[in-house]
Amino acid sequence: MKNEINIGLLGFGVVGSGVAQILDNHQEDLQHKLGVPVSIKKVLVKNLYKERDCDLPAEVFTTDLNEILGDSSIDLIVEVIGGTTEAREAIEKSLNAGKGVVTANKDVMAEYGLDLLQLADENKCDLFFEASVGGGIPLIRTLEDGLASDRISALTGIVNGTTNFILTKMKHDNMSYEDALAEATELGFAEADPSADVDGIDAARKMVILASLAFSTEVRLDDVFVRGLREIQDGDLELAAQFGYTLKLAGSAKKNCDGIEVAVEPVLVPDSHPLASVNNEFNAVYVYGEAVGETMFYGPGAGSLPTATSVTADIVAACRNLLMGVNGRRIHSPQHERHVKTDDRKFARYFHRIRVKDEVGVLTKLTAIYSRYGASLATVIQDSDNGIEADLIFITHQISRQQHLDIMNELNETPEVINVLSHYRVEGESR
Repeated sequence: MKNEINIGLLGFGVVGSGVAQILDNHQEDLQHKLGVPVSIKKVLVKNLYKERDCDLPAEVFTTDLNEILGDSSIDLIVEVIGGTTEAREAIEKSLNAGKGVVTANKDVMAEYGLDLLQLADENKCDLFFEASVGGGIPLIRTLEDGLASDRISALTGIVNGTTNFILTKMKHDNMSYEDALAEATELGFAEADPSADVDGIDAARKMVILASLAFSTEVRLDDVFVRGLREIQDGDLELAAQFGYTLKLAGSAKKNCDGIEVAVEPVLVPDSHPLASVNNEFNAVYVYGEAVGETMFYGPGAGSLPTATSVTADIVAACRNLLMGVNGRRIHSPQHERHVKTDDRKFARYFHRIRVKDEVGVLTKLTAIYSRYGASLATVIQDSDNGIEADLIFITHQISRQQHLDIMNELNETPEVINVLSHYRVEGESR
């Protein structure tokens, strides 16, 4: 029986220092839960001489990963390096060295998660990754354990705090996209290069992880349809509000007998839907189960201590497995074969904003295009203020994504159409 658990911490940035802080401040609670102390034995850093505001002694820090992996007294590796290549290699080396791993790395888990989980199985090691999605929200554990007896049919939600903060400022403070992004950057919600956030890539990686777990199948990043915030046009948020919707960058994953579909894109959410009231940097995910029905998980999606809290929860789980001698006993291979829906099997309602020449017969011509592709219209609004151009707003009943694409293609080739200004999927409605 072990009388202590020693950790090798890889990285000491925002999250790594948060993990060290929680382990130090909550040591008495951890010992009560586990029966043994949990301490950081070594920390991998790039610069030994950087000033750090922590109580760890200088000899704990090292620049040599092999020094950590070769230490037989270290039981568990916590990877919070960030990035992809270096972190992936560190996780692989740790697992091959027979040491369990806790990681917060969504990039690595989205790209290489299946391979790494299989490597963990081969080496009879644990690989936990709760903090890779949702910051302090226990989404991964809920899907793996809490809802393990249910069949998940869909999940949808806000999984990127940066974009949610930007959209909140644009809607409630009437900020421009550029000003909202600047404030997000100033507050530390956005990186110096915000592309991964605002282009939807960060959220797509998280949806890969969630969909893989929810549906017990392999989901690849290439399977995710992605659109970002840059496609939002001036006036779209105001128009959405007029029709009773809020614009959110949302991730969605659905499964039925036709296969799976995963997407990240700006969508219109009815103001009555709880996701519409999730503001600022907060995340929220709706999970739909056959037995449990609808459940919602809400909380801070990023930040040092929220993310570090999820990492520490994984540390506790890994420590319990080590103490009971059951580490590496979970089976991570997918239950179902990968089967992605084609566009003609993905159904939703769509919002189309079209600028046209303000001429007699244009509305009739455009509605005929929708009819030709079997799309019925729930809402038709024409807005003209100069007698030369007009904006047409169409909201469809449910149509397939292929119908939507075919309609968009023909609209763009129609002489009377000046431009298709914007188009959005309508989320949270089935009619």
